[in-house]
Amino acid sequence: MPSLKDLRNRIASVKATQKITKAMQMVAAAKLRRAQAAAEAARPYASKMEAVLANLAAGISGSDAPALLAGNGKDQVHLLIVCTAERGLCGAFNSSIVRLARERINSLLAAGKTVKILCVGKKGFEQLKRNYERHIIDVVDLRSVKYLGYGEAEMIATKVIGLFEQGEFDVATLFYSRFRSVISQIPTAQGLIPAEIASGGGGTKAAYEYEPDEAEILSTLLPRNIAVQIFRALLENAASEQGARMSAMDNATRNAGEMIKKQTQKYNRSRQAMITKELIEIISGAEAL
Repeated sequence: MPSLKDLRNRIASVKATQKITKAMQMVAAAKLRRAQAAAEAARPYASKMEAVLANLAAGISGSDAPALLAGNGKDQVHLLIVCTAERGLCGAFNSSIVRLARERINSLLAAGKTVKILCVGKKGFEQLKRNYERHIIDVVDLRSVKYLGYGEAEMIATKVIGLFEQGEFDVATLFYSRFRSVISQIPTAQGLIPAEIASGGGGTKAAYEYEPDEAEILSTLLPRNIAVQIFRALLENAASEQGARMSAMDNATRNAGEMIKKQTQKYNRSRQAMITKELIEIISGAEAL
């Protein structure tokens, strides 16, 4: 049975940990508001970009379509761009993205495909290198970036497009976590190359005349669309990370409170038992006289 000193030290240690988790929860809550606003602001632009590309793609024949839109006609080499956080202590945020990527990797390898992995974020690299280190071709480190901007996404997009033009892969898929709420983040896999173009539905579409022609506009818009989609993924990840961290630190703070309560009860019982034992010894000694 632990001594009273051990119990006091344990209670003090848990209280110190509780202060840290509470502080991290408050910091995450402050960062979440900014990250959530940025993610929500990026969604309409990315959606409109997809709508414009869909309209342009509808007016161009398959043989004239750029490679970034239609692909190169092959499906053998797959590039998986796995976006995770640079830091931990955010619950299952990183592991849920890696789990989705791992499922895709296993299914592709089982089908005889070649898999290449581009990790964006330290935590995803640390988890994937255990089993798929030989498939990882590069790691993008964003630890020095305080506020994510379009420049970081453009840098990643330039790297991906360069690999595609060199014939390093046939299909590219982006993995990230879409922010829904503080307690809900949705792991998402989105096709980048060839571009995922949403169908327009059954409504009547407006007819547009483009100058210059659709192929020339697509050659400019498609690289920008890749950067925009990566930028949206990074912003969604940033909001999801802070939401997951806020929820995880709140749970940790509550658990620390419960632990302090139980340890305090144990300390009081031990102290009471010790005092009772000493009183019994004193009374027994007095009666013996």
